[in-house]
Amino acid sequence: MRACLGRMTETRTSPPASPSSGAAPVVVVTGANGLVGAATCAALVERGAHVRAVVRRSGTAPGLPGVEEHVGEFHDPDLASRVVDGASAVVTTVHPMGSDRETQHRIGVEGTPVLARAAAAAGVDRFVHVSTAAVYDRSPGAGDVDESAALVGDDGGDYPVTKRDTDAALGRVEGLTRVLVRPPAILGQGESSVWNTLRPQAIRDDESARHANPAQSFAWVHLDDLAALLADVATGRTAASDDPALGPVAGGCTAVNVAGEPATVRDYTEVVTGALGVEPVWDDGPAWTGQVRADRALGWGWRPRVSLSEALDEVADGLRG
Repeated sequence: MRACLGRMTETRTSPPASPSSGAAPVVVVTGANGLVGAATCAALVERGAHVRAVVRRSGTAPGLPGVEEHVGEFHDPDLASRVVDGASAVVTTVHPMGSDRETQHRIGVEGTPVLARAAAAAGVDRFVHVSTAAVYDRSPGAGDVDESAALVGDDGGDYPVTKRDTDAALGRVEGLTRVLVRPPAILGQGESSVWNTLRPQAIRDDESARHANPAQSFAWVHLDDLAALLADVATGRTAASDDPALGPVAGGCTAVNVAGEPATVRDYTEVVTGALGVEPVWDDGPAWTGQVRADRALGWGWRPRVSLSEALDEVADGLRG
């Protein structure tokens, strides 16, 4: 593995998941109103955790029993210190994808370690960060990528590079167990879902977005399976180990890929264009045809439950509906 300004805080509390809240793990989730954050909150509640949901706008945290809303910027040092006090784990899902590089660097590379350092100072056991498989070099001919694969260079694009640098910055924060979870394309319903909503909208509205290389690999994971791994790691259901093939290294910084079964861009594009009633435009040329290897996650006991056909049917049903 490779190296791995604030606002006043408002609080809205739902009834706890268990009357004996002291027995339940307390997990902080940033970006709790986002696609991955909301799904992670639900998975944590299912596991009996008490969730401190950090959001930027009041009233946007998931309205679930055991979810307590905290409003503010997660990288505000005062909010960070307050929200991690007494917590057992943190799951951070925030990265301003699509923003300019300076903003992505400020919030991701500079901001995320603020929360990690606060967690370490508070004695939090685990810090689980949602990274991305985009940090790997997946140029044509790169082949399969596992956690030891080469990372993108500085010309790899704003999102991959700033996510890479955020991972490296967290690798330098000591005093707690850090886990860098690296999903590829995330399939799952939601207004902000890139692959179920935003990308199909572009394909519908813009002919240039219908161009694709059918042979290119489409590495993916379903939102529910990703959230399950995040929740299991955060609550300690995934035990620590001195061998990263078996579990996150206690006190270390461990990357773990999470991906579903092999697929191609043809698989995804044909489903989307078919549901929208438009024709794909197939392009030739060099393309990455490897896979994102999730052997490490499987060694930790994670098992994807959503098949490719089920995930793509969900995409199509959402577009037709």
